[in-house]
Amino acid sequence: MNLAELSKKPQLIKITVDKPELVEKYGDELEFFVYDRQPLDSFTKLANADKDMTGVTEVIQDMILDDKGNKIVNDDKVLPLDVLMECVTKVGEKLGK
Repeated sequence: MNLAELSKKPQLIKITVDKPELVEKYGDELEFFVYDRQPLDSFTKLANADKDMTGVTEVIQDMILDDKGNKIVNDDKVLPLDVLMECVTKVGEKLGK
């Protein structure tokens, strides 16, 4: 197989936060998007932040997107901690460790 056949433009994929405690607290399932493929530097940052949860959370926050591919968390907007931690978990599950 030609390696070029594996190279594709990243696509947004929907992730649903359906943890019962969060659904009860916020009244519904929560949805966000991530790209199905990440640049190598994102994985390098995650690997280097392996023992530092703060580093992991910072990298993954940049991966949490709306349906148009815009970052949900930025300089003036943050998610509630319980939601952020569940999003971090979901991204890890979806993209692998």
